Amino acid sequence: METKKELPACPVATTVGLIGNKWKLLILRELLTGTKRFGELRSGIEGISQKVLTQNLRSMEEDGIIKRQVFAEVPPRVEYSLNDLGNSLRPIISVMEEWGLGYKALINGESNQLIGNK
Repeated sequence: METKKELPACPVATTVGLIGNKWKLLILRELLTGTKRFGELRSGIEGISQKVLTQNLRSMEEDGIIKRQVFAEVPPRVEYSLNDLGNSLRPIISVMEEWGLGYKALINGESNQLIGNK
């Protein structure tokens, strides 16, 4: 995570910097349903490589969004979950999901209402 002095002045840019890549959003989507192991995350996110998943999980842990718990077992077991800060992103992801569903309906001709208008 950037130091506080390096964070963008714009709060939207800060948020995008933390979760604004495709993979981080999909990792968040998976973790919103509960704690997951690495293999569960990888199988739940189509097209993600082991290397990219590892890099993004490390970045999200460093940014304080997720928690990584290692169990002293043989073989070792590692679980990932959202911490309180990560859970605070839940409404943002929910609104993105709603917008995406509306957009898909609109382009598929299923709705003639503007997205977000109810």
